[in-house]
Amino acid sequence: MRETRQVATPPARPILIFDGDCGFCRFWVTRFRSHTGEAVEFAPFQQPEIARRFPEIPPEHFVQAVHFIEPDGCVSDGAEAVFRLLSAGGAALGFAGRTWSRLPLMAYRHLPGVRAISEHAYRLVADHRPLFARLTTLGWGRVTRPPTYALANWVFLRVLGLVYLFAFASLATQILGLVGHDGILPAAPYMEQARKALADIGVDRFRLLPTLTWFSASDVFLRGLCVSGAAVAVMLIAGILPAIALPLLWLLYLSLSTVGRDFLSYQWDALLLETGFLAICLAPMTLRHRLRDVADPPRLGVWLLWWLLFRLTFGSGAVKLASGDPTWHELTALTFHFWTQPIPTPIAWYANRLPAAWLTASTVAVLAIELIAPFLMLGPRRIRALAFSLFVGLQILIALTGNYAFFNLLTAGLCVLLLDDAALERITAAVARVTVRQDGSSAARRLAVRIVAMVTVPISLFMFMGSVGVELPGWRLVAPLAAIVHPFRSVNTYGLFAVMTTARPEIVVEGSEDGTVWQPYEFKYKPTDVRQPPSWVAPHQPRLDWQMWFAALSQFDHEAWFRNFCVRLLQGSPDVLRLLQRDPFEGRPPHYVRALVYQYRFADAATRRTDGMWWTRERVGDYSPVLSLR
Repeated sequence: MRETRQVATPPARPILIFDGDCGFCRFWVTRFRSHTGEAVEFAPFQQPEIARRFPEIPPEHFVQAVHFIEPDGCVSDGAEAVFRLLSAGGAALGFAGRTWSRLPLMAYRHLPGVRAISEHAYRLVADHRPLFARLTTLGWGRVTRPPTYALANWVFLRVLGLVYLFAFASLATQILGLVGHDGILPAAPYMEQARKALADIGVDRFRLLPTLTWFSASDVFLRGLCVSGAAVAVMLIAGILPAIALPLLWLLYLSLSTVGRDFLSYQWDALLLETGFLAICLAPMTLRHRLRDVADPPRLGVWLLWWLLFRLTFGSGAVKLASGDPTWHELTALTFHFWTQPIPTPIAWYANRLPAAWLTASTVAVLAIELIAPFLMLGPRRIRALAFSLFVGLQILIALTGNYAFFNLLTAGLCVLLLDDAALERITAAVARVTVRQDGSSAARRLAVRIVAMVTVPISLFMFMGSVGVELPGWRLVAPLAAIVHPFRSVNTYGLFAVMTTARPEIVVEGSEDGTVWQPYEFKYKPTDVRQPPSWVAPHQPRLDWQMWFAALSQFDHEAWFRNFCVRLLQGSPDVLRLLQRDPFEGRPPHYVRALVYQYRFADAATRRTDGMWWTRERVGDYSPVLSLR
């Protein structure tokens, strides 16, 4: 194409000249204008004054491509004009906007082949504008304004507050039995050992063991942390001082996770800490976060949470394949999952009876959602909405068939950030008059978000790639920084059920007064009585029941917490006994305790119909020797 590189009368500010009769062009000009503001002028070439202002450019050139004319008189067209527009418009978007907006033009100028590829792609689009106009409508709808996420952030913070409330309230009912003075893994002796071991390193001990229980690890203090967390979570749900509530919630949950050890080491505990930490970047600096007056959060903060969601979803699929587990490679995983998972729901019994072909297809669907749908997050707004639907749909199905505490709700909350305000405003407009303000973050806050990104993104990238079997060069440069932030448990890797369990060993704990007659302890939710149906328990997490599932996959000598649990049963600890459904000795501790291993499996329909049994079981051996305090 012929190009006029200079005009005799340069414009006072950059101007983009486009085809005003082209719907595709009008759509994108509207989008660009929203980004550039007054920094760039836009004008259709059909305006008579355009020909008078720039007589050096033949009218037929305007028909063939957009033209960008700068104040120094320089003229560019085609792909180069678009890249120069982005670069000029980025000046109105602050430091981050300027940096990102210049990258396409720099690549166009300096990277071999980019110029030719870009111009060829531009020509392809320009020659088929009706087709690409339809594709644009398919991907973006008819919303021409750039996406904002003020309403999504409002919903996300409420869901996060609800998750925190469930987490703290659930833990409050168990904390003393788990880590209290007479609990299974007492926090007080643990912290006393830490004081002695870390006495010589000064304040760095608070980084290595970040917990408020440095001040106290008493039962009153531990329960106070749980109650305080629940109270602050209610503040966040109500939108009261979110910029203060979010850091407090993160600190409180980190404190409990640090001393909770085995009992707070689940992936959703890590996910809550990482989500809660990154959510601080989105916290509006206001006394009350009201729906009717919401501000667009820092875009970099939204991107950080997208990156977390991508790692969570894609990582869950990638580790399944990277593990080499045959049940995933042979697409038979779901023939085992429903009855071998830690705490199934009643629906899991029915799901387990689905035809084999249906279970195989469901396994394929799970892998497809986890491995393909994450990349839809990179697409336009309607494609991201499709990713939202797939992710949330999968979480609903998981929640219907298994009790995974607050994991499903937290993941769905992260997915809400995939929906822009245009997708949510029809819903919110039905309950309140909504005014969306632009991001009003201070320079200090924007800088803080950038620092968080510069620290967490490299660490999480290396950890994520390593979790899926790809070792990136340069880890030695990142490792020292990763070691510094590791104790805060807020940059993690994820991947549930990388290896599917194909059997269900269950530990049955029994006590005896004479060593001859043995009576079983009954747990609240894990299978013990074969006639007890599976329970609905989420979002509450019975952490002892969960740990029993993991212990059954291990050995007695490897589970120190289980040995402590047996000691507490022999001592008759009331706090520990409250974690159980029934104490057969009614508070009088037995003289002996033992643990047996049974293989459990869902009963078939005929057995359940005739005998009322949800499970069948077969004893396979001893888990522990007979134990006594003597």
